[in-house]
Amino acid sequence: MAKFFKDQRGSAATEMALSVPLLLVLMFGTFELGNYFLSEHVVQKSVRDASRYGARLAMTNYPSCTVPPSGTAQQQIKNVARTGDPNGTTARLRGWVDTNTVVTISCPGTGTYANAGIYSDFPNGAPVITVTATVPYTTLFGALGLGATTINLNAQSQAAVIGA
Repeated sequence: MAKFFKDQRGSAATEMALSVPLLLVLMFGTFELGNYFLSEHVVQKSVRDASRYGARLAMTNYPSCTVPPSGTAQQQIKNVARTGDPNGTTARLRGWVDTNTVVTISCPGTGTYANAGIYSDFPNGAPVITVTATVPYTTLFGALGLGATTINLNAQSQAAVIGA
């Protein structure tokens, strides 16, 4: 029996078998975290780009502080958020469809953009465009069939309309 406990053959294989699962979890966890932060950054940047794009459209696109009609400026703003192009091409992230993006317009009568400077001709204040996106994010572990499959990435950005 003492001879059995002194035998060291196979100890490296045993140590490897015990450490590999931990190393794999650390490695894939690092990839997952990096991919999540990249995707979240893409969504934040996209809604910021879309709100800036919408803010630079002509003031005539925002009659009496309402959202532009579907199929025109509103669709272009959604396309900029989703694809980076007003004409809409390939989505920046997998799973990002048109219905994930909401465009709203408000005209605050008080505050920073109310009846001052270039907005003095607007009795209700400046139109402020808000672009909001909720994009599903599929985890790498979820794609492999392990753990949670989908969480949502949320982003919102506002810009005062200055027209072109």
